Amino acid sequence: MNYHDIKPPFTKETAELKVQLVEDACNELDVEKVTLMFSENSEWRNRIEYISGREEIKEFLENKWANELEYKLKKRLWAHTENRISVWFEYEFQDSEGYWYRAMGNENWEFDADGLVTKRYACINDMPINEMERRVF
Repeated sequence: MNYHDIKPPFTKETAELKVQLVEDACNELDVEKVTLMFSENSEWRNRIEYISGREEIKEFLENKWANELEYKLKKRLWAHTENRISVWFEYEFQDSEGYWYRAMGNENWEFDADGLVTKRYACINDMPINEMERRVF
């Protein structure tokens, strides 16, 4: 089953699968694949940044993954309803100067009837780490 086959209403199993497919696409750094998981007019809040529509999402992801080197992400289902999924996540990356960071937080997703994300709200905290403290591989 692929991402676009999973549509609301979600069960625990389909919500977990949807989360795993997002994680996999992000870890592949596949901007096109991830962008197509969102509706044409999807709305994002990412930290203090507001993003609207697929083109802005694509630009955001291209910039993010160009600057967050050695990016590795882990997502876990937190909760779900018929057309919403909440996830807990953490990811680690290295900046261009060689410093490591861990970002942790939660995301809330709302889906349309076709299974595309129409709203994504992320709360994220970053912390510097030493390379030996990494735990997301």
